[in-house]
Amino acid sequence: MELDIVDLSRLQFALTALYHFLFVPLTLGLSIMLAIMETVYVMTDRPIWRQMTKFWGVLFGINFVVGVATGIVMEFQFGMNWSYYSHYVGDIFGAPLAIEGLMAFFLEATFVGLFFFGWDKMSKRGHLTATWAVAIGSNLSALWILIANGWMQNPVGSAFNFDTMRMEVTDFAAVLFNPVAQAKFVHTVSAGYVTAAVFVLGVSAWYLLKGRHIALAKRSMAVAASFGLASALSVVVLGDESGYLSTEHQKMKLAAIEAMWHTEPAPAAFTVVGIPDQEDRETHYAVHIPWVMGLIGTRSINTEIPGIEELVELAKVRIRQGITAFDALQQIRSLPPGDPVPGNLRKTFEDNGHELGYALLLKRYVDDPRNASEEEITKAAWDTVPGVLPLFWTFRIMVGLGFFFILLMGVFFVLSAQHTLEKRRWLLWVAVFSIPLPWIAAESGWFVAEFGRQPWIIEGVLPTAAAVSDLGAGTVLMTIIGFVLIYTTLFIIEMGLMVAAIRKGPDPEEEPESPAISSHVVPAE
Repeated sequence: MELDIVDLSRLQFALTALYHFLFVPLTLGLSIMLAIMETVYVMTDRPIWRQMTKFWGVLFGINFVVGVATGIVMEFQFGMNWSYYSHYVGDIFGAPLAIEGLMAFFLEATFVGLFFFGWDKMSKRGHLTATWAVAIGSNLSALWILIANGWMQNPVGSAFNFDTMRMEVTDFAAVLFNPVAQAKFVHTVSAGYVTAAVFVLGVSAWYLLKGRHIALAKRSMAVAASFGLASALSVVVLGDESGYLSTEHQKMKLAAIEAMWHTEPAPAAFTVVGIPDQEDRETHYAVHIPWVMGLIGTRSINTEIPGIEELVELAKVRIRQGITAFDALQQIRSLPPGDPVPGNLRKTFEDNGHELGYALLLKRYVDDPRNASEEEITKAAWDTVPGVLPLFWTFRIMVGLGFFFILLMGVFFVLSAQHTLEKRRWLLWVAVFSIPLPWIAAESGWFVAEFGRQPWIIEGVLPTAAAVSDLGAGTVLMTIIGFVLIYTTLFIIEMGLMVAAIRKGPDPEEEPESPAISSHVVPAE
């Protein structure tokens, strides 16, 4: 089997990104929950809330340290594995990442030390300020990173400069307020809040089942259920906004997610389940709900959602426009240095330059896109269709889990308000076994976002295959093996530390006197 440098580079980045994202959601959500718990402590002066903040803070700290270490590696990969990408769009993509490091991460990293070591050295309000600074810094980090990622999905505020052969910023405000980036930010942080809420809920349920730390567990579950319910509802609403924006900016991704092979009469039906067949271009055993997809995707009853086949035909047109732009660019580059660019040549490029990326899709089949045959143009147009089957089912897993979290949090919110949590042991076990589910949902969401953008590393601008470094496949394979070994070791260590901290529980000398334990709760042996 021949090793492909593009696929290997994608695999390496996917592995490191998915691993790093195991830590990000819990950091985002748990930082806010810590700030809420400490705020209650400062307002009420009740020691139990200080104890809760310190206990969950230990778990936050373990997660935070490993998350930072794994995130640094990802940035180095841009230069090592994706050097042409870094050259082509570094002026745009690098700016949000630099701001994230200078503004958000430094804020977060500075105050996280005060959070852990300042309990008996700062005033209550001073320490609370540090805790909120950690939470704000964590979420600001996500904002700037998602601004960079949102630009990859919808490259606004930029243009190609044929003098430098690079993409350059033309409107930084457009990059900052990119609607796709803003929607991704609020959706992603809400998912992080749900992750933390389910984590706190599950660990607290385990304590109730074991009859340990009852006071801490009940109050933690009350915070988790209320915070998680609001967050779970937000995830669904904000996810709908992301889907609506895909209708405008990433039509092929939406069509692939829905396995919509042909444009349907408006409003389109939603396919609940089915088996998409990319070779036959149909979905077997499909179950449809009329109108729903049209209402979600367009928020109207008379706007069509284009199907895959129609979008492929449009891609052929865009590829031909891209060839025109490529030809004009080659003529401009062949001019003697210092010679002015003829007006007609400049106009030709300006009129068609926005489709230059589509011409680069032909590089997979021919060295010079201008020499491509109709058959090669057709193949390149079909390359714009991502893998439909994995997208179709991954999206439905994510959505199904989203609605499950609403149900879970709603039930525990009611039971917490009624003070009857410990009477339903089977529900407590449901909460314990639900702990991994938010991570599955979050990783599924990132898979849909990134895999659904293929074959583009920057939507409509730069194909993934054109962005890789000129490395040997063996070199990349060796680094993949190295990353897998190191990251697996880190994961085992991190899980061991988390489990040990949970088993140990809060600091015994700070443990408040617990209320009488209900007869329905079985103490630990």
